[in-house]
Amino acid sequence: MKRMILWGLAVSLATSPAFSRERKPPEGFANPSAAITAEIAFAQLAQDKGQWTAFRTTATRDAVMFVPQMVLAQDHLRDKPNPPVSVKWQPHQVWSSCDGSIAVTRGAWQSDKATGWFTTIWQRQKKGDYKWLMDQGDETPMALDAPDMIVAKVAECPPNYRGGKQKRKDAKGKIGLGDPAFRTGKSDDGTLTWEVRVAPDGARNFTMSLKLDGQLTPVQVVEVAAPPAR
Repeated sequence: MKRMILWGLAVSLATSPAFSRERKPPEGFANPSAAITAEIAFAQLAQDKGQWTAFRTTATRDAVMFVPQMVLAQDHLRDKPNPPVSVKWQPHQVWSSCDGSIAVTRGAWQSDKATGWFTTIWQRQKKGDYKWLMDQGDETPMALDAPDMIVAKVAECPPNYRGGKQKRKDAKGKIGLGDPAFRTGKSDDGTLTWEVRVAPDGARNFTMSLKLDGQLTPVQVVEVAAPPAR
């Protein structure tokens, strides 16, 4: 079964204490508003504390970003100073696995020199909060129009799924990049999968699939061109 939820003012309501007590999804189920809240808080932290400080603070230990080759964000940003003016961004869409272990947001960003889009993959942590696992984006010729409402789509749940505690264990020890040209991942329940491939020239392909009508269906396929040669 497909489930689509439209967010407008509902996003702010979902973060209120009353809503959290009365309407919070059972443990082990999707909570798209929590991913949207994490994205909005991430964007606000960039304005309050600095762009790269916000990226470091909200990333998982093995999060990746693109410069344009794929790098481990925590290593790449360790000593990177914040720019004088932080990029601004806003979420427009969110997709979630049935169990809520992975959510993907997409939206628009603006700087003093350019505008563009972004995609962020969020991983739910043991305490229920979200941290980002992958962040990517690109420029657009014109600024993207903000939607009237944020649209959320949740994957179809496995048969007889009843939720429950996550079985995933957070990674321990030294985390390496593995293959710097390819990375893939999936939600704990397998209802959301993603992969990204990076070419030697920095071009990349990103695909995210959601379980809909009984099968994994690509819902976001993005081709990012190689940056101009310097």
